[in-house]
Amino acid sequence: MASAQQLIGLIKSHAEGDADRFFDLAMQLAASEDQKGHRRLAEQLRGWAEAGKAPPTVTASVPTPLVTPRGDLAGLLSASYPEVRLRDVITSEHIDDELSQIVSETKMTEALERKGLRPRRRLLLSGAPGTGKTLSASALAGELKFPMFTVLLHGLITKYMGETAQKLRTIFDAVRSSRGVYLFDEIDALAATRGGGNDAGEARRILNSFLQFLDEDTGPSLIVATTNLPDILDRAILRRFDLVLSYELPTTDEIYTAMERRLTGFDIGPINWSQVTEVATGLSTADVIAASEDAARRAVLNHSERIETSAIIASLERRRRLHGIGGKLNAEKPTALRTKRTKRKSDL
Repeated sequence: MASAQQLIGLIKSHAEGDADRFFDLAMQLAASEDQKGHRRLAEQLRGWAEAGKAPPTVTASVPTPLVTPRGDLAGLLSASYPEVRLRDVITSEHIDDELSQIVSETKMTEALERKGLRPRRRLLLSGAPGTGKTLSASALAGELKFPMFTVLLHGLITKYMGETAQKLRTIFDAVRSSRGVYLFDEIDALAATRGGGNDAGEARRILNSFLQFLDEDTGPSLIVATTNLPDILDRAILRRFDLVLSYELPTTDEIYTAMERRLTGFDIGPINWSQVTEVATGLSTADVIAASEDAARRAVLNHSERIETSAIIASLERRRRLHGIGGKLNAEKPTALRTKRTKRKSDL
């Protein structure tokens, strides 16, 4: 008969709405009973498993029902179903290509495994705040139709010895059993270097536990960690990730793209993009988008659909003052964006 672990797996996958895993476990159970000579029972199990499996045409475009973390996980994870896609993330071409490849590898896991390969499932995204790291994690979940589980560090890290490691184990148990994108945002709190002068024994134990759980993980989920301070991470962390991507402040072309997308529906003909991108140099993508929204709101309140260069520059300057950014950072001078803009529109 079925072992306790097999029964737990069946019930757990059913409760979490993971139809594929439920079917796989039921078929494994049927094969096990067949080997024991219980052919009648094996046939019944296969029959009910097949009957309960919905046709692919019905489920292909429907996301797995979102599982709300319960019990011990309720204070450790927050769950969401992102609608953002990779096309919504404005990054370098290199990062775009790598993220697209991760999506393809995850979707083709079985084909890779048949050749003795495995998809990359552990990603570390580093860079300044507002450059698109967290948005990239959301986009991966959106593309794969996976739930995104964000680790709540304030609930994870405690002052009691051994408690944080135990909570980490609970999270990694979920990583193995509930497929999704698991986001460790600002991983510095867990993975700061062990060589620091103020390093405490408990901090070392937390990091060692985290490294151990990463090594042991063989589940179907993606683990995405982000950091604004890559230099303080313990070097052992870097070796645990399949892919490390560095996010930079936006180039002039990326500034233009972000602002043009956000100002869709407004008259942006009068904007002098060379002046605008020069003022925007040194700001993050999030700041550039926020400045665009600020200028758009002011236009609406003035009963206008036209965005003037002066309005955009004023919004950008307010963002610079907010962050205490004085002079422009050393960067490549803006190129002739009006020519590139015409080319983009003609390509559509």
